[in-house]
Amino acid sequence: MRAVVVTAHGAPAEVRDVPRPACPPHGVVVRVAATGVCRSDWHAWQGHDPDVTLPFIPGHELAGTVVEAGPEVDEWTPGDVVTVPFVCACGECDACLAGEHQVCERQTQPGFTQDGSFAQYVALDHADVNLVRLPPGLSPVTAAALGCRFATAYRAITVHGRVRRGQWVAVHGCGGVGLSAVLIAVAAGARVVAVDVSPEARAAAAQLGAEVTIGPDDDTAEGPEGLDADARADAVAKAVRTVTGGGAHVSLDALGSAQTARASVMGLRRRGRHVQVGLLLDGPTPLPMGRVVAWELELYGSHGMAAHEYAAMLARVVAGELDLDRLVGAVIGLDEAPAALAAMSGPPAHAGITVAVP
Repeated sequence: MRAVVVTAHGAPAEVRDVPRPACPPHGVVVRVAATGVCRSDWHAWQGHDPDVTLPFIPGHELAGTVVEAGPEVDEWTPGDVVTVPFVCACGECDACLAGEHQVCERQTQPGFTQDGSFAQYVALDHADVNLVRLPPGLSPVTAAALGCRFATAYRAITVHGRVRRGQWVAVHGCGGVGLSAVLIAVAAGARVVAVDVSPEARAAAAQLGAEVTIGPDDDTAEGPEGLDADARADAVAKAVRTVTGGGAHVSLDALGSAQTARASVMGLRRRGRHVQVGLLLDGPTPLPMGRVVAWELELYGSHGMAAHEYAAMLARVVAGELDLDRLVGAVIGLDEAPAALAAMSGPPAHAGITVAVP
């Protein structure tokens, strides 16, 4: 099969012919119809994830058709059209038995612990626990956006954020996760303020219903030049508190940096809720815990969504309440995926999610 292969961290990936993956006894092999190009793939390519062993095939957001099922699989057969969470759970550990598959103690992840979906075929573990049947009529390109960014944002907004109509939601970072969060929060009747350095990303957030957008020139009346990182974060937080009349009820760091995490927490109103979605890979991240204590703030991490929780989300997608097609910024071929991955090292070329079709 053809696949994108990374042989050295940060070096250009290559499309080459490799053996088709073997089917796990408890898993399946899926013919990939579409796969998202996610910033988590960029982190793996850069060498930020210790679970990744070279050489490897990136990719963890996918939709496709089952072509082979292992002998221990009961619920899936060739021809089933599926997607899968980026966390493939074991189904047997304490976390899984509690229904919290997204934090499985023995999880595997395509594109990280094993070869992923930047390929014509991908092997997936524990199919009876992890596969999600796609409803008829949902395009593979649309479905490929579900497995990581959209599902993560959905759970962050609905489970951790507990967003209600009329509340203010601040979204820091308007990439795939952030724009998904904007769409979901607006659908819940929330008022959204979107923060991003990119004018294109802010424009996309506004098109999805963000009531206010904040950029680098808006975060302080004196301008951001010369401020240290904490001061810049506090200036952004002050701008959020000003436009929301006292602070956001719910705030997401959808980017993942010490500055955006601090800005998210400091931009909350009293008893507000911060949800950390973006990966924090630069070492320990100090947060203003004095503010957390004094204002009784709630802090959550959000790590994807279990397969058994997809049904409610998919029902809203099929009903037209959540229009994922509005999040797709570009559709490319597999040969273009290495360049799309490398492009994440610089400013985004476009807003929204890039999806590769093998």
